[in-house]
Amino acid sequence: MQFSTLGTPPQGFVGAGLEPICQRFRNQYHFATLYHRQQRAPVYSAYILRRADGKRPNSTWMYEPQLAFSRSDPEMKPFPNSTLDNNIIESQAVLPDYKDSNYTKGHLNPSKHQESKDNRMATFTLTNIVPQRAGSNSGPWSQLEQEVLRRFKRACIGPMYVITGGMPYKDSNRWVNNRVLIPEYMWSAYCCPFYNTTLSNRTHFPSYAAVGRNDRYSDQDILPIKAQSKHSKWGYDVRRMSLGSLEEVLTRRLATPIRLFQDQCQQLPQ
Repeated sequence: MQFSTLGTPPQGFVGAGLEPICQRFRNQYHFATLYHRQQRAPVYSAYILRRADGKRPNSTWMYEPQLAFSRSDPEMKPFPNSTLDNNIIESQAVLPDYKDSNYTKGHLNPSKHQESKDNRMATFTLTNIVPQRAGSNSGPWSQLEQEVLRRFKRACIGPMYVITGGMPYKDSNRWVNNRVLIPEYMWSAYCCPFYNTTLSNRTHFPSYAAVGRNDRYSDQDILPIKAQSKHSKWGYDVRRMSLGSLEEVLTRRLATPIRLFQDQCQQLPQ
């Protein structure tokens, strides 16, 4: 898996219905996703953050033929204008799932973290999307994505590996249109194994992580609610934390030991 440290995928995500996808577009692999067929949503996407060299592309939404037909080419394809094959509808999320749902299409691998136009276009596949509240998607979670990008530009020498996912509700699953699992929280972690040690504040290196609310009325066991201000969208707070703390949160919620990066993103300063 070329999009994670030392080629090792995250450890601990197990269960029926999980399908690893190497996200391929225009004959190139761009990032990796662990997809849940029954939930019709990604568990996480893993990618290498790169400096964008252009604007956000027009959203041409795509799907994965390989989920619908086992012998299909692994190349993602744009949704057709004609009626969809039932195998596609049953195997993954489709555009009508999000219509009138009160949820936005939340990127796990955001296009602004990708370099070329093809890299950014490849993020517009529904296998990289979770149902995300607009207050999170365009608010505190977007601010976190910008923050991570700034840290990469300021300090990383070499690649920054990022893993972002959605965390299901603790007691019962919730769905968009009875088809797509809604995450209660968003989570993300990065690993920058080679970084500039001359920085005055190295707290955020070589790794760091965060958890953000996707339901502003959730319990406060993972993330306390902050006081509302004119600069925040109430309830959609994001809590920054260490990589180890995020792994503890995921381990408790998923009831299985989780390890996101090989060797805990061992420190390799330069």
